[in-house]
Amino acid sequence: MKRLEHFRAKWTPVRVRKMRQNKTMENFRDSKKRGNTLAVLVHLFCLGLLFPVAAAAQSIAIPNFWDPRIRLDKPDAGPPRVVRFLTDDDYPPLHFTAPDGTLTGFSVELARAVCEKLLWTCTVQARRFDTLLDSLAEARGDVLAAAMNVTPQIRTRFAASHLYFRSPARFVTTRGNARADLDTASLQGKRVAVVAGSAHQAFLERLMPFAQRRETPDLNAAVAALRSGEAEYVFGDGVALALLVASRGGNELAFSGGPYLESRYFGEGVSFLMRKDDAALTRAIDYALQTLWDDGTYARLYLRFFPVSPF
Repeated sequence: MKRLEHFRAKWTPVRVRKMRQNKTMENFRDSKKRGNTLAVLVHLFCLGLLFPVAAAAQSIAIPNFWDPRIRLDKPDAGPPRVVRFLTDDDYPPLHFTAPDGTLTGFSVELARAVCEKLLWTCTVQARRFDTLLDSLAEARGDVLAAAMNVTPQIRTRFAASHLYFRSPARFVTTRGNARADLDTASLQGKRVAVVAGSAHQAFLERLMPFAQRRETPDLNAAVAALRSGEAEYVFGDGVALALLVASRGGNELAFSGGPYLESRYFGEGVSFLMRKDDAALTRAIDYALQTLWDDGTYARLYLRFFPVSPF
């Protein structure tokens, strides 16, 4: 059987004291993938009802995608230009519309930090998610800042910056059942709820056939199966599950075991995308991302938008 690898082989997590958040979130995408429950959770986030979880937690894992042994040269300033970022406004916590009508989110604020680091003048414009790639290809913008997994097909069309985010798969269970050392042996014969037809279902079927799958139509039904006792765990998207953990005040649900980042199932990760004819832009953004990690800006933004870390 193929050995299961967690994220430790890819990057090193950093644990820091969690800080109280001060950013509100709303308009969570009401999609079949995430469901109506998570839309409600984001409205609770807006009201500050999830903040006590963040304040009470002892530590949070912040992903580090940068190798400290690799140092990039500072790019030349180049001629003055306005760099146009494109995003979507309906996918918290990565990109969404704030209560005051402004675009914000982890990807959006990271883009703004890149611009500040490089002394660029930048704009950020929201477009429908399904139009973003074509808009970039048609030069209606210069950089795509949206939660879109980089795929081989995307790499044939566009240049991609260094990864700055990945959405791991996680196991969630009731708090009393949670264990940090959850492994394959611990899952033998366990009842695991998972969304039917999802990458998470395919992962369990292929790599954990010894678990008893309880396939559900959506994530809400999977969590309901956990609460009813029909399932002992839920396996799904870490970002969505982190919001669910936060919504219960940290008292009902908890992550169990570590994150799974098998790219074959869960994607390579999220990068800024550019047209291939602008190599200087790509190099500059890579330099900025590395320096934003080094100076702590990346960590501050991560804490701001993830009250419970999906990692």
